[in-house]
Amino acid sequence: MKSLVLPAMMLFASPALAGVAYVSNEKDDTLTLIDTGSLEVIETIEVGMRPRGIIFSNDYKYLYICASDSDAVQVLDVSTNRIIHNLPSGEDPEQFALHPNNHHLYIANEDDAVVTVVDTEKRDVIAQIDVGVEPEGMAASPDGKWVINTSETTNMLHWIDASNQQLVDNTLVDQRPRHVEFSKDGKTVWASSEIGGTVSIVDVDSKSITKVINFKIPGVHRDKIQPVGVKLTDNGKYAFVALGPANHVAVVDAKTYEVLDYLLVGRRVWQLAFANDQSLLFTTNGVSGDVSVIDTDKLKVIKTLKVGRYPWGVAVKP
Repeated sequence: MKSLVLPAMMLFASPALAGVAYVSNEKDDTLTLIDTGSLEVIETIEVGMRPRGIIFSNDYKYLYICASDSDAVQVLDVSTNRIIHNLPSGEDPEQFALHPNNHHLYIANEDDAVVTVVDTEKRDVIAQIDVGVEPEGMAASPDGKWVINTSETTNMLHWIDASNQQLVDNTLVDQRPRHVEFSKDGKTVWASSEIGGTVSIVDVDSKSITKVINFKIPGVHRDKIQPVGVKLTDNGKYAFVALGPANHVAVVDAKTYEVLDYLLVGRRVWQLAFANDQSLLFTTNGVSGDVSVIDTDKLKVIKTLKVGRYPWGVAVKP
């Protein structure tokens, strides 16, 4: 894969780089790299067709890329920013979750209504788990016990026992769940529902909903409020929720579940990722083709960076 701006050697040789945010551009088949210190675009990398979900290995040596239209999960060596091989993924991989063991990758196959489990070291499929219609969101619990998949059409969270790769329970949530996120202590799960316009808080022990958060933005029609990406601060203070075509990120008190503020970002905000110290939050804005940078202390957007066409996913390397 060719580099379009700076050689990878130059990129990682500079001591000034505080971290690098990788952004997947689904219409350009590229990744845009952003220096999280200077907040400047530093490189563009060509990858497979329609990259969407991206995630780092736990040691940050590799970046896994859902190249949806290539029907592959690509593995990028972060030291060289080159694709080194593909993993078997099933058809149309969209999102995935990496188990804390650092080698079991759980991949949502939207067209096949299955979750494919791949051993990233052996590059083998170790299980395929039948779930609901149009699986998308994936998350692994901090203790490694549970993996959850969301099915957009069935409107459920599917609970997979990671010890035996078996589907053991389901939780019905609001319409078209897109993303699921565990709290740092692993006691609760936040599940966004795009069409329902809500986020459900689910107790992990009982697997039942304990709270439903609704959103109301002055001057924005409720049909445009479509929650997708969710990120929780490690200190338990805030939850940030991307609200899709409402073009705002909601700031939620993670303890009381009160919506504190709405931050205006780019058009069709989709996914979110923190900088290393969580002082900054990066948002992918698909329709406007840019990334907004939010100061999480001041709760203000401080910069907008132009990236590729239809940025989808974002992940940050220290």
